[in-house]
Amino acid sequence: MPEGDTVYLSAKNLNAVLAGQQLTRCDIRVPAFATVDLTGEVVDEVASRGKHLLMRIGEFTIHSHLKMEGSWHLYQHGTAWKRPAYQARAILETADWVAVGFELGLLEVVRRDEEDAVVGYLGPDLLGADWNADAALANLLAAPDREVGLALLDQRVLAGLGNVYRAEVCFLRGILPTRPVGSVEQPEKLIALSSRLIQANKDRSTRTTTGRLNGQTSWVYGRAGKPCLRCGTRIQHGQLGDTELQLRDTYWCPVCQV
Repeated sequence: MPEGDTVYLSAKNLNAVLAGQQLTRCDIRVPAFATVDLTGEVVDEVASRGKHLLMRIGEFTIHSHLKMEGSWHLYQHGTAWKRPAYQARAILETADWVAVGFELGLLEVVRRDEEDAVVGYLGPDLLGADWNADAALANLLAAPDREVGLALLDQRVLAGLGNVYRAEVCFLRGILPTRPVGSVEQPEKLIALSSRLIQANKDRSTRTTTGRLNGQTSWVYGRAGKPCLRCGTRIQHGQLGDTELQLRDTYWCPVCQV
């Protein structure tokens, strides 16, 4: 499931082979931007911002969001694609590489000087060079009556966490996701743990919150009905959402979390 660490690693891999290279092909397969052709332009960099991926090319930025199904792949010329061509939303080629964005939930092209219009609303980026834990904490505490599980998913509070991290962070801090933010003791530790977990996983192809890279890599996420790895109680599953965030699956241990 694409979360901030997945997008960070994707951007890192894309940047390693595309930065400084001239595009020999630019095929945007989204009707609103189908006429955009950046062939001949040089890719300055590929960067992530929370769950957003930004390809800065000449005076423009190709902005994409993976949503649930999207992914960027890199291929050498002549290599078979791992997903069908009809799922491709963007194809960018250089002399040596082909970058293909499959089933991207969002794809648009904006002027680089207008990037703030698409990502400026985001809170501090957990994997950004400008990560600011104090600002993230202030954002979190701004709505003390809101469920903490919803606040952690709100990208305006802090950018990068998704459903997996939300469940795992709440478990590790012993907090029910439905608990109001204002009743959480030492909320700064919630922010610090979120940062440590995503930083630890940013360069891994397999995400883990248990410290294991094989076998059980999560404490509660996706483990409904299975015994808690700490106390043995069956993990519970439900949905959490509000008018601003759609219903999303959540998991918790009714004994370890209060």
